Amino acid sequence: MTNGESGAEQLRLGIERIERLHEERNGINEDIRDVEAELKSTGFDIKGIRAIIALRKTEKHHRDEFEAILETYKSALGLA
Repeated sequence: MTNGESGAEQLRLGIERIERLHEERNGINEDIRDVEAELKSTGFDIKGIRAIIALRKTEKHHRDEFEAILETYKSALGLA
């Protein structure tokens, strides 16, 4: 930055970019809700779908480790 105006311009442009990204994210979130509503209307459980999406984001070895811990806890509590 060479002067205060260029800093102010950089700040303004950055803020405007963030605002545009927020708008895009809001649009994507609406699209996700629409797809979830379609799936729900055909009988799918949205909580289950969200759980599967979370699992698919997780690497297999982390998922396996988590599932082993969960099974241990369930067994200790008589839920298995």
